[in-house]
Amino acid sequence: MNGTRGLLVAFALASAAVLPACSDERGDLRQWMAQQREQTRPSVTPLKEPAEYTPLDYTEAAAFDPFGDERLTSVLRRQSRTADAGAALIAPELNRRKQPLEAYPLDTMTMVGSLQQGDKDVALIRVDRLLYQVRVGEYLGQNYGLIQAIDENAVTLREIVQDAAGEWTERPVELELQEKT
Repeated sequence: MNGTRGLLVAFALASAAVLPACSDERGDLRQWMAQQREQTRPSVTPLKEPAEYTPLDYTEAAAFDPFGDERLTSVLRRQSRTADAGAALIAPELNRRKQPLEAYPLDTMTMVGSLQQGDKDVALIRVDRLLYQVRVGEYLGQNYGLIQAIDENAVTLREIVQDAAGEWTERPVELELQEKT
């Protein structure tokens, strides 16, 4: 324990002897810094006087207020009408039982032919190497594609999809006859 104290005392005396030497070295640095401060003069460009502000009178006080309640209510009314129309369009589709060909995307289906059974047109659709017969009123594809017409060269569908704004809209689609080449 005494050895440790003696070592600490010796270290304190040695550092006290070295400190004045460090301050002498810094004296030259301090002198140089003072000289540089005296020689260097900052150059600041003066600011321009600000332009005189002249307020303008608001002359559109009698015009349509863009922040008024009328504007907000008209936008909300228009959005509720389109939302109601989209909801009415998709609601019956959500409440019915899905048909087997609604499990496949429309681009995986190919129309390979058509025929007539009695007075009704029937389209032949190939999906995953299986052949299906479809009629008007049945559904195809994953976008609620209702078959509206069948002719020799195409099956015409009405799909219900969401647009960029998230609204439900109808779009016509044709699945054309694929001929072998």
